[in-house]
Amino acid sequence: MIEAKQKILIVEDDLDVADMLHAYFQVQGYDVFTVNWGEDGVRACQTSQPDLIILDIRLPDIDGFEVARRLRSTRKTQNIPIIFLTEKREKVDQLDGLAIGADDYITKPFDVQELRLRIRNSLRRAGQDSLTNPITGIPDGRLVDERLHECATKPGWAMLLIALENLDAFREAYGFVASDDVLRAVSLMIQNAIHDIGATEDFLGHIDATDFTLISSPTRVVDLQEHIRTRLEQSLDYFYPIKDREQPAMKGKHLAVRMGVLLAEDVNVNSVEQLKVALLRKKR
Repeated sequence: MIEAKQKILIVEDDLDVADMLHAYFQVQGYDVFTVNWGEDGVRACQTSQPDLIILDIRLPDIDGFEVARRLRSTRKTQNIPIIFLTEKREKVDQLDGLAIGADDYITKPFDVQELRLRIRNSLRRAGQDSLTNPITGIPDGRLVDERLHECATKPGWAMLLIALENLDAFREAYGFVASDDVLRAVSLMIQNAIHDIGATEDFLGHIDATDFTLISSPTRVVDLQEHIRTRLEQSLDYFYPIKDREQPAMKGKHLAVRMGVLLAEDVNVNSVEQLKVALLRKKR
């Protein structure tokens, strides 16, 4: 499996510095893109989701501090590592940058080798954090891909897809805090059901934000499916205020669970991507 390049966004209005950094880090194996205005930097983060941002403070429109504040206040971008690269040398500026949530602060002129090492370290720390989902604490990303890769190369496994549906509609109605509480509670109920069956050696991970996969054995997977389904379906209504549980307007957009079983003998796959596609088809 080819590993995707890590993406670096450079927000820098000095075109010479921006071009130099772009060329240097592209040679280092990163996927690099550059913008010269603060507003463009905010938009680029929302659309392209970089793995790390190199951010100047003095920009033609909004300054780097405001860019960082907006990124830290938005759920989609709040955990992207930010390295300030600036001519501002005052201690108060450094403290302001770190207080906003920047991961590092480097003053110009700078040593590009030092910057390279600091970027590497920031990405490494971010990668370690992203091994588990920040809301549920359940394995995510690379940890899940590693287990799926094992399954793609050996027989005898069974996977259970557990898909939580209509969480976006719930979030629009009741807010991020309430939807995070739902996702967290659902993950705990799934884990408790696994323990009830005595399948503690099985692996539970996120396929995406609201879809889980449980890697088990063909002898246990049906019992797990029924036990988890019973637990979840009995509980989903209780996440709504009493006045909203029976409203006709919620029909079709009510929280729901869809599940499906995928057996090794039923598919012919040789990659993680093919296995994910086969698994996600089970909720159709």
